[in-house]
Amino acid sequence: MSARDKPPGSGVPQDSKVDEFDLIQRLLRPLTDGAPEALNLLDDAAVLPSRPGFDLVVSKDMIVEGVHFLPSDPMDLVARKLLRVNLSDLAAKAAEPYAYFLAVAWPARCGWPQREAFAAGLRADQDAFGIKLLGGDTSATPGPLTCSATVLGWVPAGGTKLRSTARPGDVVLVSGVIGDGWLGLKAALGEKEAPGALQRYRLPEPRLALRQALSAAHACADVSDGLIADAGRVAIASGLAIDIDLDRLPLSQEGLGHVGSSTGRTAALIELATGGDDYELVCTAAPERAGAVISAASAAGIDMTVVGRVSDGQGVRVFCGGHEVAVSRAGYRHG
Repeated sequence: MSARDKPPGSGVPQDSKVDEFDLIQRLLRPLTDGAPEALNLLDDAAVLPSRPGFDLVVSKDMIVEGVHFLPSDPMDLVARKLLRVNLSDLAAKAAEPYAYFLAVAWPARCGWPQREAFAAGLRADQDAFGIKLLGGDTSATPGPLTCSATVLGWVPAGGTKLRSTARPGDVVLVSGVIGDGWLGLKAALGEKEAPGALQRYRLPEPRLALRQALSAAHACADVSDGLIADAGRVAIASGLAIDIDLDRLPLSQEGLGHVGSSTGRTAALIELATGGDDYELVCTAAPERAGAVISAASAAGIDMTVVGRVSDGQGVRVFCGGHEVAVSRAGYRHG
């Protein structure tokens, strides 16, 4: 793991109380849990062993202050959200988490206390999800706090769930509830009163417990940019069409309250289905196997709901009240 803060005078704000090599030694090296692959964070690389009979799944996501979290969010929760949004990608592949690499660009406001809180958040979720740090990079930035993780997971050979393997006639299922990520952002901005959704926005739950349930599914994706957008990615990758029925959308009490208090029910449901930040899983399964998916998910303490169907064709169609409805924006769009 390397530290690449620019020297004073380079135009990048510096905090003289923070030494990056000290940060690596005192805060990050303990997060390796002594894993030999990490080489004690004394090198610029890690050495990964093979695992016979398994495929190694690798995914990477970034979160940026002001885009994915607010400057006022506690630093430990920022670190935990970073790990969780990445672990959600592993969950969608039916992968068992193994390890991660970390990259952080620190702004001047993040001194030692903020970095210590960030490391404490990483430790909390490492312990919760059974992963370890193997390396990465740190730097300073004149811009917003920017964090990235590369996560690695193991899947029995050939067992990775892909977006491209949906089949005509499959039903479409989604885990948990949809729309709380969007409601939570509105709550964080002070635009809504939704404490439960706010907690889900700040600390999403990666659906790693669905690995067994996904064994009966064909295709899968995580819902990060909105249900309609991410179902659309499954449709595109599979070369098929997906119909989503908003009347079947699983909602929390706060989600139901949003729909009930809105002047237009369809518009409110579209807001929840396109808002993003839910980090649930959307998958497809043969109709005769949907019950097995739902039962296995229930055994893991997670609800699965049938919300649509796969057919020949292309793209996503959205229905509400038995009629097709126009959706101008399917989900969050990255710049």
